[in-house]
Amino acid sequence: MTITLTHLQPIVAILAGILILIAPRLLAYIVAIYLIFVGVMGLGLLRF
Repeated sequence: MTITLTHLQPIVAILAGILILIAPRLLAYIVAIYLIFVGVMGLGLLRF
């Protein structure tokens, strides 16, 4: 099975949601990391 951007985004979103529930103070960092990650993947700079 090949992991593509389509498969990776829901997994990252679920993990981010769980981390936000555990530690709400991490919200800004989690959102920032997620947005950077999605942007890098969208530009094709990082390929899976």
